Amino acid sequence: MKATSMQWQAVVNGKAQEMEIAPSRRLLDILRDDLDLTGTKVSCEIGRCGACMVLIDGQPMNSCLMMAYQCADTEITTIEGLHGETESELHPIQEAFLEEGGFQCGYCTPGMIISTKALLDRTPQPAEQEIKEGLCGNLCRCTGYGGIMRAVESAADKCAHRSSLSPTAGLPMK
Repeated sequence: MKATSMQWQAVVNGKAQEMEIAPSRRLLDILRDDLDLTGTKVSCEIGRCGACMVLIDGQPMNSCLMMAYQCADTEITTIEGLHGETESELHPIQEAFLEEGGFQCGYCTPGMIISTKALLDRTPQPAEQEIKEGLCGNLCRCTGYGGIMRAVESAADKCAHRSSLSPTAGLPMK
């Protein structure tokens, strides 16, 4: 191993990943360039828009601001790691965004969905102000936020309904 590199490992979308990289590489670049997880978007690159949002140990984080050394030995979930009961099914949050028109161009949608996941894991039935606060790190330039707010409310109901049907359905992904 070179003096300017580190052995980086993390669990990304449920799969152990290990590689030799520079500790100062951004998580955003590792995800997109090394792991080909391009659902995490590149936008402002200064942590203000949320398009690059991922979950790190269950917490929403801007991957453009996270250096490799900061997220080594963590569990990382990207939009590609979010799904329903099987990998071929949509997660209830994804369903709600589609049904409620919570997107237009779609560029911010992965970050919005990831932030919604973190919000609903913390607060399964959030009030309007809690939704606004939960999404405050995400910027959408297209929708006017009405569809996004409806989508989060619908997703909360869908997740609650699924968890009432089955002891494991609707539970947060690890």
